[in-house]
Amino acid sequence: MSIFRRKMTGMVSASDALAGRSESIPTADLHFVNGRPLNSPVPEGHEVAMFGMGCFWGVERVFWKVPGVWLTMVGYAGGFTPNPTYQEVCTGRTGHNEVVRLIFDSCQVSYWELLRLFWEGHDPTQGMRQGHDLGTQYRSGIYWYSEAQESAAEMTKAEYGRRLAASGFGPVTTEVLKAPEFYFAEDYHQQYLAKNAGGYCGLGGTGVTCPVGQDAESQRVSAGV
Repeated sequence: MSIFRRKMTGMVSASDALAGRSESIPTADLHFVNGRPLNSPVPEGHEVAMFGMGCFWGVERVFWKVPGVWLTMVGYAGGFTPNPTYQEVCTGRTGHNEVVRLIFDSCQVSYWELLRLFWEGHDPTQGMRQGHDLGTQYRSGIYWYSEAQESAAEMTKAEYGRRLAASGFGPVTTEVLKAPEFYFAEDYHQQYLAKNAGGYCGLGGTGVTCPVGQDAESQRVSAGV
């Protein structure tokens, strides 16, 4: 493995991370698809979820199409550098992951269903990459906002891991962490594939079915969701 590859796939330490800045970087005001303000407060009866599963362009498109998902936005989370730019994140020296933060109506779509889309929508066994996208910003991650979300994430990670292993895949490398601070990505990244219909999307799953959502009510009760 080359030195460059090691730098791309090894997490930077807090002491070696880029300094960043105190002010937020500019981003879009409105969601390009549904017209809602990206800084909208969470409406009553709605919840927040956050996932990292590769290049956030394709990931965001997966979720904005889901009935019950009220708002999506892309950004950076899980690192050390405050208010990073895309160029800084791509150096591997911020520690951040490319993530999608979404607000959803839990009466229309359950967190379990979002987890199913997460697990089936990428390969969670690849470590610090996703397909041809190499780097710590492409790692698989679930960032939870409640203990119920944490329980659901850990439960499905274990079950899906068993199914992947039975199909010949390696161990699941997905990190499951309390949601860290979210930093908006730049304007042009927001809803990128709606603005650029022929744009790159390296997202791809394993072909292994995740059982989540098949019996959502019993799963919800058992995990307290």
